[in-house]
Formats: sequence, structure tokens, C-alpha cells
Amino acid sequence: MQRRIVMVNLLAWFLLAPVTAYSASGDKTNVKGMINSRNGDTLSVKGAEGTATVVLTDNTKTKDDRGLFGLDKDYLSDVVLVPGLKVSVDGTSDNQGRLVADMITVDGDDLETAEMIQAGMNPTAQQVATNVQAIEVNKQGVQANQQELAVHKQKIQQNMEDIKENTERFTALSDYDVKDQATVKFNVGSSTISAQDQQQLKKLAQNATGLTGYIVEVTGFADSTGSAAMNTKLSEDRAKAVVGFLFQQGKVPMRHIVAPGAMGEYGPSAPNETKAGRAENRRVEVKVLVNKGISGS
Repeated sequence: MQRRIVMVNLLAWFLLAPVTAYSASGDKTNVKGMINSRNGDTLSVKGAEGTATVVLTDNTKTKDDRGLFGLDKDYLSDVVLVPGLKVSVDGTSDNQGRLVADMITVDGDDLETAEMIQAGMNPTAQQVATNVQAIEVNKQGVQANQQELAVHKQKIQQNMEDIKENTERFTALSDYDVKDQATVKFNVGSSTISAQDQQQLKKLAQNATGLTGYIVEVTGFADSTGSAAMNTKLSEDRAKAVVGFLFQQGKVPMRHIVAPGAMGEYGPSAPNETKAGRAENRRVEVKVLVNKGISGS
């Protein structure tokens, strides 16, 4: 019994003990905030105490804490570190006042939101529109549906608050110039990159690695054939195949690649009602981005 009390007290101490941050060179530092830009292997993280510059290295690890007290850990690639993502960064300060990251902790739910925003979607805004439409329908029987109407209004208020919170995330995405781009096409049900597209990706990688502070954004898509879940998985496999090729064959360091996630059948570039349109939608879009502050725009 006494041993159990000691273990509980130790666990409580670890959970409640404040994180100590130092700013002197070589000392341990912790920064919490939202990524508002990414330039190559450096991140700009905006927190309550200002904006910090975070440096990624080959030794930087990224994890998502899961389970009770966050004791389970899911280690991720640096490609998930997209603008708009909330992070907690542990590392050491260098002589330039930057934070060299040892461990970056993200939240899985917030990662999903940031990926959707990075990919150009606004789920909260879409939900607001849906709820507004529902209210208009309910107005026809407003006397009998006052309680339901109040529920919809409450949902709209919550969604509006979500939109306000995410405004900064959308704003961050306008800070980049597209320096190069490519579209990789795939056969039905396939995630294999053709020889022609391999050459296209090699050229893009060569152009990218000659730029200062570049990042490569990779987004996977599928046509509407099959279930939504299957298409999401297929678009994810295609994006992973392109990321792997850029890393292995294109010699693009993984810390310069961001993958905003799998779009599945959403965001088609052509109508899915025709064979030619579906062929256009089986794709991965690749963009080479440079922050406007670096490119001089």
C-alpha cells in the first residue's frame, strides 16, 4: 500500500511540475504555440510570449501523445509539421537565440484540422452553412421547433468560434510563393509512379534543392470510384509513394517535405462522371514553396 502511494505521488509530481525553460545557449528550452510558417528546416512558432525560431535536424523526433496521461507515444515524420499546427517543442537554445528541436509533440486531433486547412478545406465553415440551411427549413415550423432551433443556433455559435480560432492558420498559408509544381497521375487502384512521372519528380527535386528555405508540399487524391474510406487510403498511399520517391531518388531531406494529408475523392480537378475526368482525379499534386520573406515577394 505504501509503495502504491509513493508511485501515485511521483506520477502527480511529474504531471504537475512546471516545465522549466532557459534561454541561454546550450540550455534546455520549451516553446508552445502554433506553427505560422516553415522555411526549409526551420519553423516559426508563435506562442503566448512571442514568436520563436525552431530548427529541425536529423535528430529531431516528432510524436503524438496518446492514451491515459499521454503515456502512449506515436512517432511521426517531420512531414506533419505544417503551418497552422499547434506544437510543444523541447530542445536547446543555440548562440543565435534559436531553439534546436530535440522533441516536437503534436495533438492528433489538431493535426487533422491543420492538415485539412493546409489542403484548402474549411470544415467549420461548411458546417456553418449546413446549420444555417437547417435553420431556414425549421423556420417554417418555428413554433413547434423552438428547442431544435436553439440547438442549431448553439452549433453555429460554436462553429463561428472555431472559424475565428482558425483564421490565423489560413492567413499563414498566404505567405508562400509557388516556385515549381508537378502533377503525378496514377492508374485505377494503383499507387505506382510511372517512369515518365519519375523523371518529372527528379527534375522538380533538382530545382527545389537549389533554392534557399524551400519546402515541398505533397497532396494525394483519388477518383470517386469505390467507397470514401478506400479512396482516402488510396490517396494516402499515393502521397506516401511520392514522398518516398522524393526522399530516396530526389535526395530531398524529409525535413523539407510537408504532407497535408490524403484528400481521397474530395477536391476533384475534373468531373468524376467521365472516364477522362476520373483519370485526371487519380493524382498527387506536388508544390515547391518558398516563404515570401525569403523570396523577396
